[in-house]
Amino acid sequence: MKRLIVLFILTVACASCSIEAAQDPQRAAWQRQAQDVTITRDDWGIAHVHGKTDADAVFGLIYAQAEDDFNRVETNYLNSMGRLAEAEGEAEIYRDLRMKLFVDPIDLKAKYESSPDWLKRLMNAWADGLNYYLATHPSVSPRVITRFEPWMALSYTEGSIGGDVEKVGLGPLEAFYGTKPPAASERPEAREPAEPAGSNGFAVAPSNTASHRAMLWINPHTSFFFRSEVQVTSDEGLNAYGAVTWGQFFVYQGFNERVGWMHTTSGVDNIDEYLETVVKTADGYSYRYGREERPVRASTIDVPYKTPNGMASKSFTVYRTHHGPVVRELNGKWVAMRLMQEPVKALTQSYSRTKARDLKAFRQILELHTNSSNNTVYADADGNIAYFHSNFIPRRDPTFDWTKPVDGSNPATEWGAPLSIDETPGALNPPNGWIQNTNNWPFSVSGPESPKKADFPVYVESGGENPRGVHAMKVLSGKKDFTMDSLVGAAFDPLLPEFQLLMPSLVKAWDDLPASDPLKAKLADQIGLLRAWDCRWSVSSVPTALAVAWGEDLWQRVAGDARGAGVSVYEFIETKASAQQRLESLAAGSDKLQADFGTWKTPWGEINRFQRLTGDIVQPFNDAGASLPVGFTSSRWGSLAAFGARAYRGTKKMYGTSGNSFLAVVEFGDRVRARAVSAGGESGDPASKHFNDQAQRYTTGNLRDVYFYPAQLEGHIERRYHPGA
Repeated sequence: MKRLIVLFILTVACASCSIEAAQDPQRAAWQRQAQDVTITRDDWGIAHVHGKTDADAVFGLIYAQAEDDFNRVETNYLNSMGRLAEAEGEAEIYRDLRMKLFVDPIDLKAKYESSPDWLKRLMNAWADGLNYYLATHPSVSPRVITRFEPWMALSYTEGSIGGDVEKVGLGPLEAFYGTKPPAASERPEAREPAEPAGSNGFAVAPSNTASHRAMLWINPHTSFFFRSEVQVTSDEGLNAYGAVTWGQFFVYQGFNERVGWMHTTSGVDNIDEYLETVVKTADGYSYRYGREERPVRASTIDVPYKTPNGMASKSFTVYRTHHGPVVRELNGKWVAMRLMQEPVKALTQSYSRTKARDLKAFRQILELHTNSSNNTVYADADGNIAYFHSNFIPRRDPTFDWTKPVDGSNPATEWGAPLSIDETPGALNPPNGWIQNTNNWPFSVSGPESPKKADFPVYVESGGENPRGVHAMKVLSGKKDFTMDSLVGAAFDPLLPEFQLLMPSLVKAWDDLPASDPLKAKLADQIGLLRAWDCRWSVSSVPTALAVAWGEDLWQRVAGDARGAGVSVYEFIETKASAQQRLESLAAGSDKLQADFGTWKTPWGEINRFQRLTGDIVQPFNDAGASLPVGFTSSRWGSLAAFGARAYRGTKKMYGTSGNSFLAVVEFGDRVRARAVSAGGESGDPASKHFNDQAQRYTTGNLRDVYFYPAQLEGHIERRYHPGA
């Protein structure tokens, strides 16, 4: 009788499964694909994803990302598709409009349909992995996107959200398409100087390492918790480890068994504005181009947004010329913006480079010319090191000033084909044995062996040297026995070279004061400490805290003067700030430390803190909450290890939100060796033990071993499962 009951139950259960499969064949397909995917979580919570095919691996990779932080995955696509206002309300309307000017779902759907089959399979797997996650986690409530479609992957094909599009100012955009008058659309000056954006990448040749193997330092400076750390492998030859931006299905900065790649933000000038001469016509508008009058193309963009009473929508009539969408008005002319828009090629390049096995293959992938905003620092198992400058630089007439809007009516301002790799600044196996880039110009990537500025069009680089670049050259030059430990040590070298430049003028300003000046006595002790300081950060350093307080006040104090003089703030504070400005800033910085902490003699580590309390994207910092001291400073002062921190409403201490994020040191050879650490931890769930388990290592630069090979992973496995289990 019991056996009959069991058989009856099994029959009913099987029938139920069959009914469910028949009712939802797509879910059944997801379940079948999940059986070809294995996710292994190591003892840091990092996902090692394996699939039979690359598509299976992508399915598992995005599923694992959703497990760790679905909120960030969805938010990145709300940004990339211009749908943030649907989640966050009316305040994001113009941010969404900006994206929608460049990202059109109809166009992306057509591009998806015409994509090569192998890439379509990856995009299909990406969408299926996210949808399967939502189907198996009914308690997760998406803010907006309840079902992902494959074409959506084409909206986010490089490493940063919006990237080039974010260079369109929201104020001028609203002034043109909205009701805000132009005078009110200017962005107000920030109270604190913004943290310099960017990253560090070092490559060291076998001639300069103790093991005689090439090494790579991977050090993106991003907002914290912006990327997950992961390994993704397949039976089709995929085996990549590194940082994956939430929602993407390729390792953005990382390595495989044979090659490694580190991207740094470029100072290239590859986005242009065109001044269009527009006239009103009976049918709308036209613009002058050569001897022609061309119609301005008008269309309607609807921007849905969330309100307390439900959803609403705002419609815009938007305009574009053949140069691109109109984004603002300047002196009576409309301004159209042109930038690289090749999402299929960009996604192809981003994914394909993770499977490159040598320099030739990696360079061939670069011929797609769609990694628009990035430089690349490269190293491989054959002992090669290389630097590739921004991968997309359109050929242009150098007689025009491309840093300013150019005349759109002049056909001579049209873009040509991208410069070839050999026509852009680069370095391959330089004799000095090292390469560095810190978002500085490419003309110091390998010290004296660097490419020469005079050999290239001026538009290949709009920036210059920076304090991190000066620092990088100091720590890499003249050293022939780098180990993994010493390369990490170089990347965390505590020197602050900008203060090395600034301190003599500050001390001299005080020395030159007459004894009767009130600042002479008020600042005597502070000058005494700074005079003896070696310009190196540490958590116990009082001079570091004092110097940062002084430097930030001076930066704000002279920023307007620098603009008026037409020079950078760096140049102004180094050569033009008055003695009085320097001393008044030191007094103001001292007074602030005294008011906030009871004494200006407060060690830097008591002020500069790392804190992670919630999984929210916006962190509610709290002086009463647990936090850790951080020795390294803002990269503004030349700290290679960057920590962008400031005080927030209700706090006296400074809390970091950007800078060092994912870090890795890699040594290539017959077998790859690597160590890494991430800010906080892998999981975005505060209840997870992997939410903040790397924080102590992160704040001290104590990288952990990477489990790249299965034998390394054994003994460190926390869980092994199929998606949906």
